Amino acid sequence: MDRAGFDMTLVGDSAAMVVHGQDTTLPMTLHDMITHCQAVKRGTKRTFVVGDLPFGSYETSANHALESAIRLVKEGGVDAVKLEGGCDARVLTVKTIVSAGIAVVGHLGLTPQAIGVLGGFKPQGRTATSALEIFKAALKLQEAGCFAIVLECVPKEVADSITSALHIPTIGIGAGSGTSGQVLVFHDLLGFLQHPHHAKVSPKFCKQYARVGENIQSALAKFINEVGTHQFPDERFTPYTLEADELELFKDRLAKAGFS
Repeated sequence: MDRAGFDMTLVGDSAAMVVHGQDTTLPMTLHDMITHCQAVKRGTKRTFVVGDLPFGSYETSANHALESAIRLVKEGGVDAVKLEGGCDARVLTVKTIVSAGIAVVGHLGLTPQAIGVLGGFKPQGRTATSALEIFKAALKLQEAGCFAIVLECVPKEVADSITSALHIPTIGIGAGSGTSGQVLVFHDLLGFLQHPHHAKVSPKFCKQYARVGENIQSALAKFINEVGTHQFPDERFTPYTLEADELELFKDRLAKAGFS
């Protein structure tokens, strides 16, 4: 992604699902996120890296959130953190983190860490009342100091209105084409996931730009077949040999030891 020219790379807690096989993002820990962020940061030179604050790392208090954000920056090496929600407590949390000198991305609409309250992975803002709540929350997050806001699974009209009203960028995911930028989960975009476990959560808004998973599955099957039929490894992939005199000495010593 760095070499492809992405402006920003989000290390998301969605890794719980697409890397670790969980059903939701909730099991991801701060320690897990730090490890993933470190790995991504080592692979980048130019892209701006944002790390998700996982569920349980910022809800208790603004100070708790600040401690988690500091760890994600100091240990994970990220350039900014992202957190979900737009309630008053979350707005205070954003203010606290930003006041400490850490850049923050907000996240509204479908907030995966709150699926227990939302009733699952469902689109949000589909009534005038809920759409207005998201709109107002976006304004509050901007005022609190967020430098960008992710809008997930909301109607295009809602995302367009928010984008027009804000002076900070909006990043859409399932929110239409009117946002300032777009984000997709890496594994979804590239068609990595073949396991039935992921079929039930395959997002409707995701365009697959490749089918990497099928290529991987095919390659693994071919490997198994070639090993079973002794086609691999052939001489091309057997590079290490003994010099002729060393080979003769080896055989001689084996014979003297009683091995043929």
